[in-house]
Amino acid sequence: MSILRFCVLGDSLAAGVGSSRPEDTLGQRLARRLRAEGHVVRLQGYGVPGARSADLDRQAGAALRDGVDLALIVIGANDLAGFVSPAVGARQLHDAVARLVRGGARVLVVPAPDLGVVSRVPGPYRQLVSAASGHYANAQADAAIRAGGAVATAGPQLTARFAADTTLFSADRFHPSSAGYAVIADALAPHLVAVAADLAA
Repeated sequence: MSILRFCVLGDSLAAGVGSSRPEDTLGQRLARRLRAEGHVVRLQGYGVPGARSADLDRQAGAALRDGVDLALIVIGANDLAGFVSPAVGARQLHDAVARLVRGGARVLVVPAPDLGVVSRVPGPYRQLVSAASGHYANAQADAAIRAGGAVATAGPQLTARFAADTTLFSADRFHPSSAGYAVIADALAPHLVAVAADLAA
């Protein structure tokens, strides 16, 4: 059986910041899910805390040099925090996805999260931040699809769970905790399994 070269690119969520143990990170959890589906998986992580969409080209290049069949891209929070325009961030994401696709990889993109649920955002601004997050995520989704990738939208249910349960956040009240990564992985797994199945077909 051939090895599925699974790569995780992006920012601190891709890197697993906030998780208590390496095995609790998003990449490790999703790799286990892929193995449970019968895949032989080699996991490589390229996520860097603080990364923006502008950093994806470098990460994509590293993944292609090492070999990649299936790529998960988690990006957008730092673009939002740094006031990167949706048009600019979406173009940078598009180019990275297109580069990976040209290299023979299947790509699944996780758009920017709703930062309005983060407790450090003052209450009066949360609706505004949520709206900006949604606008940015929609631009990312359109760009990813145009580039030949797929999109995993976690949906309002996931946002609601984080808004209602502070234990899903780590001590910094920004990044997910190990429990938070478990919830995110559960939401993303069906999308990733579907892309991996299509790759194996």
